Amino acid sequence: MSALPAAKPTAVLNVVGLTSEWLDGRMPFLSDWARRRRISYVRPPLPAVTCTVQATYYTGKPPSHHGIVGNGWYFRDDCEVHFWRQSNKLVGGRKIWDEARERFAGFTCANLFGWYNMYSSVDVSVTPRPMYPADGRKLPDVYTEPPELRSALQDEFGTFPLFEFWGPRTSIRSSRWIANSAKYVADRYHPTLTFVYLPHLDYNPQRLGPNHASLNADLKEIDDVCADLIRYYEAAGIQVIVLSEYGIVPVDTPVHINRVLRSLGCVRVREELGLEILDPGASAAFAVADHQIAHIYINDLSRTAVIRHALEETAGIDAVLDDEGKRQAGLDHPRSGELVAVAKPNAWFTYYYWLEDSKAPDFARTVDIHRKPGYDPVELFIDPAISLPALTVGYKLAKRKLGFRNLLDVIPLDASLVKGSHARIDNPRERGPVFVGNASRADLQAQEVYTEILAHLNS
Repeated sequence: MSALPAAKPTAVLNVVGLTSEWLDGRMPFLSDWARRRRISYVRPPLPAVTCTVQATYYTGKPPSHHGIVGNGWYFRDDCEVHFWRQSNKLVGGRKIWDEARERFAGFTCANLFGWYNMYSSVDVSVTPRPMYPADGRKLPDVYTEPPELRSALQDEFGTFPLFEFWGPRTSIRSSRWIANSAKYVADRYHPTLTFVYLPHLDYNPQRLGPNHASLNADLKEIDDVCADLIRYYEAAGIQVIVLSEYGIVPVDTPVHINRVLRSLGCVRVREELGLEILDPGASAAFAVADHQIAHIYINDLSRTAVIRHALEETAGIDAVLDDEGKRQAGLDHPRSGELVAVAKPNAWFTYYYWLEDSKAPDFARTVDIHRKPGYDPVELFIDPAISLPALTVGYKLAKRKLGFRNLLDVIPLDASLVKGSHARIDNPRERGPVFVGNASRADLQAQEVYTEILAHLNS
């Protein structure tokens, strides 16, 4: 029996939101680096959102196979909507690192901040995992494998800047911390394959729009992080692939799809302390909004035709997929909604289900990615009605540190603030995701990223 070959050490930098449009000199290092390689366009799966795309890259299969139909979905058994779950057990299919382990001698893999990164079969992992003490605080932290890596990284680089990873205070610090942890892992564990998630371009393109002039500063910041990391890897003999998941497009039309369903008498809410909480299990139908797509879960199937017609007539909705449409899109999985709505290119879906802002739940005005029954990009903003935001936030945080229960309710309820979104798969090529390396073709399906990474390991 012949011995297994050794793999070429490889690092895959997932530069979220990167498109060929920005490799035009505004990112000096990456633009020059990419010109000496092939820039391949990647056609993403529907929906083109973080969790779905990453699962497709890791398995080489569509959502109909791996089951990650969005960043969140309706868990039918417990009648609850959950976003941003973390167990890798939710991802169906064989992972690329398991395949590579059988192909290459001594193969190991590290996954740094990719999603569904807990209890995975990778050898080294780091993922955000806040602590939630019983007094209501949320404390920045990470979960790692091996466990001792958690304290080693935070002793070396400080506590992971969780509140700059998502929310109004997002900054380059979170991507820089991840890049530094990647170098640390490479020095000490020497993984054969490393995935590194760098999220910086996920923020202002959604907040301000992908055409905003101030994005040049963001492009330069992430370019500097990539330059440092790529130089480090290449000096160590590690080849680099630069990859992205989606491109962000300008939007100007929020679609309140749950309010449409509520007008049909489909959405039921429960009143708690004078505020309204969505009651999915008791609703005839409701939507789980996720950027530019929404899964519509229908408990009363006799209303399907009426619901579909109403949604097709709703301004801002481009298409409503039934069973056949989901099959053609690769979304025919039990976790998907009975219908899937796709927004027009300039529109996106809110999760809002209340009809009066005075009835909005208390978590609506906070950064609370796990409690909200849908994705909420408005979490990137401080409410413009707050006249002294820094002072207001500082005062609320000070009260928390003194042990007082205190709601950090500084997020607005104005969806018109959002200027960029994603999830559609028909963006112009220059605003689509890229694979920068030595791919076999200039056009790739998302599932083929799996085989292209394996080919790079074998180069």
